Amino acid sequence: MSPQTELALWIAQPVLQSAVAGAMLWRKTRPNFPRFFNYLIFQIASFAVLFPIFQWGGYEQYFYGYWSYSAINLVLGFMVIYEVFLEILHPYPTLQDLGAVLFQWAALVMLLVAVVVAASSPASLQGPLVQAIVTVQRCVRVVQVGLILFLLVFSRYLGISSRHHSFGITLGFGTYAATELTMFALHASNHATQGMVNLVDLVSCNLAIAVWFVYCVRRSVASAGNQRVLASARWEQGLSDLQTAPPSESLIYMFEGMVDRALSRNTTEPRLAKAANSSEFAPVRSRSGLHTFPAPKKSPSSPGLLPAPVPAITAEVGN
Repeated sequence: MSPQTELALWIAQPVLQSAVAGAMLWRKTRPNFPRFFNYLIFQIASFAVLFPIFQWGGYEQYFYGYWSYSAINLVLGFMVIYEVFLEILHPYPTLQDLGAVLFQWAALVMLLVAVVVAASSPASLQGPLVQAIVTVQRCVRVVQVGLILFLLVFSRYLGISSRHHSFGITLGFGTYAATELTMFALHASNHATQGMVNLVDLVSCNLAIAVWFVYCVRRSVASAGNQRVLASARWEQGLSDLQTAPPSESLIYMFEGMVDRALSRNTTEPRLAKAANSSEFAPVRSRSGLHTFPAPKKSPSSPGLLPAPVPAITAEVGN
C-alpha cells in the first residue's frame, strides 16, 4: 500500500466522523447515545493532535501519543458498548441491572488480564505497557463481536429492529472488530503482510463509520410486539419476582418455619393431653356444644364456694 493511499484513508476518518456527529445533532439522537457522541468527538480531536505529530514530529513523540490515545480509546469504546447494551435492554429494567453487573465483571476481568500480561511479558522494544494495551484491545474487540452476535440472535426477542440506531452502532463496531481480529490472526500466522493488515484495517474502519452515518441519518425504527417479545417480558417478570421476593418465601425460611411448627406441635400436644386428663378442667354444657373451662381451686376460707366470675360465665353460657 502506498503512503498516499494510507494517508488518504486516514484523513477520511475524521471527515466521516464529523458527518456522523452532525447527523446525530440533526436527528437529536445525542441524548440517547451521549457516550457514543463523546467517542466521536474524541476521535476527531485525537486526529487533530496525532496527525501533525505524524507528519512533522519525531518517532518517540508519536509513539507515546499513539499508545496514550489507544489506551483512552479502549476505555471509551468499552463505555460505548456498555451504553448500547443498556439502551437495548431499556424496556426491561431487571435485565438491564443484570447486564450492568455482567459488564462490570467483564471490565474487571479485562483489567486483571492486562495487569498479568504487563507483569509477565518478556522485555521488548515496545515494553510491557504496550503489551497490556494490545491485550485489552483484543478483549474489547471480542466483546464487540459478541455484542453484534447477541443482537443478531436476540433482536427479535428484545423488539429491536435492524433499522434501530443501537443495531447500527453495534453493527459498525462488530464488523470492524471481527475484521481486525481476523487480520491479526492472519498476520500472526504469516499469512498477511503488515501493509495488507494496515490497508484492511483502515478500509474496515471507514466502512464502519459509513454504517454509523447511514443509521444516524435515517429515523430509528423499533419492531412491533410479537410472541418473542412477550418471552422477554416473562424473563423480566421472572427476574423481578426473584429480586423482590420476601424473605419468608425463600426455601431457607420455609424450612425453618416447618421445623419450628413441628417442634412446637411436639411440645404442646403432650402438655394439652396431660392437662385435659387432670382435674383442673371441668366440662360445661352450652347450647353451642361442650366447652372445657379451667375449674378454679377451692378457697380455704370458703370451701365449696366458687368465685364470682365463674357463675357469671356459666350463666352467660347457659343462656
